[in-house]
Amino acid sequence: MQSVIELLPVTPSIDQLGRIIGNVAAPAFLLGAVAAFISVLMSRINRVIDRAQFLHGIGEGDNARSYLKADIPRLRRRAALLNRSLFCSVVAAILTALIIVVAFISALMHVAHEYGVAVLFIGALLLFCLSLIDLARETRIALHDNDLRM
Repeated sequence: MQSVIELLPVTPSIDQLGRIIGNVAAPAFLLGAVAAFISVLMSRINRVIDRAQFLHGIGEGDNARSYLKADIPRLRRRAALLNRSLFCSVVAAILTALIIVVAFISALMHVAHEYGVAVLFIGALLLFCLSLIDLARETRIALHDNDLRM
C-alpha cells in the first residue's frame, strides 16, 4: 500500500513560490492601478448623477435656471461613456486577478501556463485601454460652457 504522503502532489518549494510571486508582481501592480482607476470612475459617475438629479429638480416655472435642463442629454452621454469605461475596467480587473490565480494553480499542478497568462494579460490591457479611451471621451464632453460659467 502506498502511503498518503506519496499520493499527495509535490508542493512547491520556497524557491518556486518566490519565482511565482515574482512573476505575478506586474499583474498585482496592474490590479492595484485598475482598482484606483475604478475609484476615479465611480467618483465621476457620482458627480454626473448628482448633476442630473439637480437638473431634474429644477421646476418648470424656474425661468432663471431652466436653460440648464438642456444639459441633460450631454449628461446622459457622459454617464453612458463612464458606465462602459467602468465595465471595461472591472472586467480588466477580473482578468488580471485570474492571471494571478492561474499562475499559482498551474505552479501547484506543474502545468505550463504561459500562453493562458499571456492571453489574459493582453485581454486585461486591451480592456483597460478601452476604458481609458472612454474616460478621455467623457472628459472632452465634460468641458462645456455650462460647467465653466462662474
